[in-house]
Amino acid sequence: MDTQDTLTALSALAHENRLAIFRRLVVAGDAGMTPGGLGAALGLAPATLSFHLKELMHAGLLRKRQQGRFIHYQANFTAIDGLIAYLTENCCQGGSCDITAGAHPAIPPGDTL
Repeated sequence: MDTQDTLTALSALAHENRLAIFRRLVVAGDAGMTPGGLGAALGLAPATLSFHLKELMHAGLLRKRQQGRFIHYQANFTAIDGLIAYLTENCCQGGSCDITAGAHPAIPPGDTL
């Protein structure tokens, strides 16, 4: 993932509804969810949901698959892994990281993650 892709992905996630949609689809895993199921679970109107799904698709964070007459949206775990790798590629100067509070130089003792 390059800088521009990272900025697009982070921008897409920087909205309360899109973050909620994304998180719900991460939990759903490979099964994904239909727009109707997502809308009902999150209390979003169809037009609002459609707009946010389009933004997340544009950012490459979602995939969709047709199953009969239904569309299932899924989190794109390959893109998520790429985003996390980009954000952490210089973590701990290339060494192994212990991300527990106090064990990592950037996390002071007593802080929680």
